[in-house]
Amino acid sequence: MMEERIKQAVRDIPGFPKPGIVFKDITPILKDPSLCIAIVSALADALDGIAIDVVAGIESRGFLFGPSLAQKLNVPFVPVRKTGKLPYRTVSQSYDLEYGSASIECHEDAFLPGQRVLLHDDLLATGGTIAAASELTGKLGAKVVAYSFLISLDFLQGKERLKQLGAPVFALSAYQIQDI
Repeated sequence: MMEERIKQAVRDIPGFPKPGIVFKDITPILKDPSLCIAIVSALADALDGIAIDVVAGIESRGFLFGPSLAQKLNVPFVPVRKTGKLPYRTVSQSYDLEYGSASIECHEDAFLPGQRVLLHDDLLATGGTIAAASELTGKLGAKVVAYSFLISLDFLQGKERLKQLGAPVFALSAYQIQDI
């Protein structure tokens, strides 16, 4: 089962990036090419039947599987980056963090009006960054039709937050508070 394969490969790093957090490190997955291929196939299978024109990946870990998923779906890939990282004219979206705020951006020509966008990242926690990416996509006239993740930390309620935005949420593995 894909969920078990992912959970067996993920490495827990207690106290990173700060005390009380257990970081889910997916880099061991990258050492297993067959698992990487299986992940991309499982994501594509989960999205079967959803019309997608472009995959957008969220910096930085959304860049690990996002481009491969876009290739598998035979659609373009768009990077959504932290402010100041893209060379061309950009559109940005600010959002609140637990302590402060942040901004993400994409090129102003990243999406065409009416394009159907899959937003992808490796991990869903509270959903703040991906919700901001949804707003950013809408600013350019495109529509988010689905969200995909390798991992969802379900106890942080990110899935519920995204479901309120009206598009389905797909995660290949999920953790509850007792799993941490």
